[in-house]
Amino acid sequence: MSKTYSISELASEFDLTTRSIRFYEDQELLHPTRRGQTRVYSSKDRVRLKLTIRGKRLGFSLAEIRELFELWDETRSGSKKQLHLMLSKIGERRAALDQQMKDITMVQLELESAEIRCRQALEELLEKEPQEKQNEEDRGGSTDKASAPSSATMH
Repeated sequence: MSKTYSISELASEFDLTTRSIRFYEDQELLHPTRRGQTRVYSSKDRVRLKLTIRGKRLGFSLAEIRELFELWDETRSGSKKQLHLMLSKIGERRAALDQQMKDITMVQLELESAEIRCRQALEELLEKEPQEKQNEEDRGGSTDKASAPSSATMH
């Protein structure tokens, strides 16, 4: 008799919520049997759950994972078709990741350029401040203070 698992045992083992496991069941990735209202997961379900989590981590969609499972289920021992599909999916995922890395590199370069421009503009503003203060002092004070109404005239 093979080992069976409850939903809470699998949730604990894989650090998932029971809701996630039920979702995977709804997506036809797991096929537990029932004992009354209780779900009973087989060793096969446990392996499929582990492969689902791994596939998600690698960036595969649940539909892609289900497709691979279906190919496996057709032959019970895997097949050339399944392996070719897996290699194709790996290639697609690798190409997507390569593109993302290029995109990230471009964004980093753009951020670096924007940062340099901002720092230069800030330096220019800071260099002008002492000159502006000196010009105000030479004119006899700040024009802001001279044009501001006094508190006595406001009441």
